[in-house]
Amino acid sequence: MPDPAIPQASFSRRPGVCYARTAQHLEIPVIDVSNPAFTVADDAQSVEALRQASVGMTRRNARMPRFLLRLLIRAAAKRSSLAQAMLRNTDKTFLPGMDTYLIKLGADNLVPPFDTPADRRFAAYPGILGVRIRLQQTARLLAEGLEPTLSARPGAPLHLLNIGGGSAIDSLNALILLKRRAASLPQRPVVIQVLDPDTNGPLFASRALAALAAGDAPLAGVDARVLHTSYNWDDPAPLQRLVSTLTAEGAIVAASSEGALFEYASDASVVANLEALYNAGKGASVVVGSVTRADELTRAGLQFTHFKLMPRGAHAFAELIRGSGFRIERVYDSLASDQVLLVPEPRA
Repeated sequence: MPDPAIPQASFSRRPGVCYARTAQHLEIPVIDVSNPAFTVADDAQSVEALRQASVGMTRRNARMPRFLLRLLIRAAAKRSSLAQAMLRNTDKTFLPGMDTYLIKLGADNLVPPFDTPADRRFAAYPGILGVRIRLQQTARLLAEGLEPTLSARPGAPLHLLNIGGGSAIDSLNALILLKRRAASLPQRPVVIQVLDPDTNGPLFASRALAALAAGDAPLAGVDARVLHTSYNWDDPAPLQRLVSTLTAEGAIVAASSEGALFEYASDASVVANLEALYNAGKGASVVVGSVTRADELTRAGLQFTHFKLMPRGAHAFAELIRGSGFRIERVYDSLASDQVLLVPEPRA
């Protein structure tokens, strides 16, 4: 059964920004982290400033009785559709893909009915800015990790496997960055494979790709398409079969999971998925994902959410994946997550 349409008032579209429709027929911007309209400063000084702002908020909240804080949060949420999107999912242990996508737009890119003053204030919170940084760092790491392989194998098909990917906006942005940096990208077929039980996110991904490939948009001239497969990361056998098939056909395989597998899955599922991607040393060239930090600030923040994030941090994550076939090559840190680039271990 299709999702009901959400009423949307008219609005002015920002020049240089692509737009696509959601399953609910909302027209929203397509995030492009190379466009200043969406970029968030993520240098060490900026991230530290964001962390200090979050520390201040956490300390103020800690001085308030828990029941009163929750009442204030719910009262504020009544004026913010963005906040309501998070609170209405109290029966879920994770935030659905399109709700996550909306909070990544940024205060200046919100559209009706998510553009009230309360929505804009919510979108400017340190934690929300941290999620936006998580996206752009994931896309950047994926592009950086893939560039040498693409240069070495001109014309080879590229398959981007997005695990728990929702809108696959990290994969789309990696392609945008690669096109700006690697002239060989348009000369190869590209497939974004969204492995996710959700259908709304992958539908938007297809429409976002069409918008990005039109006219003189950022992905014009790139031969790319989106495929969706319902996937449960607790059963990685289909993933291993897919990787084995693609690599046997000569494709370059890369995987990403922004705000999904490494943050929510059990230790056993994380390792099993990486083993499937490794495929006995004949699998993915790179794997990129976000790992929930394990510092005091992040753990304090998790007390105020019902989402079942796993605070591991990059160091514990490195120990967890030892023996999976991958090792951490590079780490970018944001407010509540570490973004990791994994590369295959040399075969014995």
